[in-house]
Amino acid sequence: MDFELSDRAKELQARVAAFMAAHVYPNEHLYGEQAEGAARYRTPEIVQDLKKKAKAAGLWNLFLPGDHGAGLTNLEYAPLAELMGRVDWSSEVFNCSAPDTGNMEVLTLYGSEAQKKQWLEPLLNGEIRSAFSMTEPEVASSDATNIQCTILRDGDHYVINGRKWFTSGAMNEDCKILIVMGKTDPDNPDKHKQQSMILVPKNTPGVKIIRDLKVYGYDHAPVGHPEIVYDNVRVPASNMLLGEGRGFEIAQGRLGPGRIHHCMRLIGCAQRALELMCQRANRRVAFGKPLGEQGSVREDIANSYCEIEQARLLTLKAADKMDREGNKAARDLIAAAKIVVPSMAARVIDRAIQIHGGMGVSQDTFLAESYTYARFIRIGDGPDQVHLSQLGRTLLKRYA
Repeated sequence: MDFELSDRAKELQARVAAFMAAHVYPNEHLYGEQAEGAARYRTPEIVQDLKKKAKAAGLWNLFLPGDHGAGLTNLEYAPLAELMGRVDWSSEVFNCSAPDTGNMEVLTLYGSEAQKKQWLEPLLNGEIRSAFSMTEPEVASSDATNIQCTILRDGDHYVINGRKWFTSGAMNEDCKILIVMGKTDPDNPDKHKQQSMILVPKNTPGVKIIRDLKVYGYDHAPVGHPEIVYDNVRVPASNMLLGEGRGFEIAQGRLGPGRIHHCMRLIGCAQRALELMCQRANRRVAFGKPLGEQGSVREDIANSYCEIEQARLLTLKAADKMDREGNKAARDLIAAAKIVVPSMAARVIDRAIQIHGGMGVSQDTFLAESYTYARFIRIGDGPDQVHLSQLGRTLLKRYA
């Protein structure tokens, strides 16, 4: 197994790292300052400026293979996503942020030519943003067959009724399109063919944003995670993605790459936390000597290094198998990475917080907010228990 990057990928890695050093890290706190006040759901000016710079530098749509993107493999993209993950908002600068990445992949793979023209092109150009509306407050959405939102045909239209939440990205003023999952055939005996996905412009009458949800006390403006009610929302039948009953098929195509992208970004969070931990331990003195001379601190640093390297190798192996054999063939490794990486990142970041003391829980480092991201992803894109159960079931069958 050869994880050596191509010359082009190495060159892009160096360019992304240089861009981060020159433009992102120096403006890290400016993002939060601009995302306050009356315009808190407007994309901060610093992001708009840096998007132009990144696009001009050719550091754009790096996540997307094929003609629409940079043509990188998942393995080649992994170290780039890791670099972007070191700052919570920097992926957007390169047009590589969730949920847009997953939605662009959906439109690329499953969208009609008209849908691509209307929605994919402006997303690829960074002119608009999007959201993915799947999770519901009234049912256990970890089992997506529970979804109650209805998408019912009425002549040349579909009518959508339901309540969703954690529709990440929908609060942003630039969000113009929602991908909504609901049931078109709730009585189908095959419960995995009851669901469909449909495109809903955010300004459609009946789309009612109820509230923005906080995550561990962070409101995550200007992105947001709102609760949305779809009240007799009517859209053209041509907005259906791929066809009725294909929702699960699309979800599997969307969530595989999305899960591995989260893992890549979280490895970047953990790596940066380790670096900060070492810097803090070298210069902070307690009880007459640097923290780095304390045995427990050295153990935390060593354990963190080992855990990051293990998680990185697992993620790279999953990406490599996705490239060689396809997302479906790699689903066991994707599940394993999704189980391992968020927990690893949360542990490493927690150690870094502990070594930083009060500073670690304040806004003076990236640690507190990145910890909430790592902890949230143990639920987002499928909770640990679902991945553990499915992976265990697959392995039991394999070795029966």
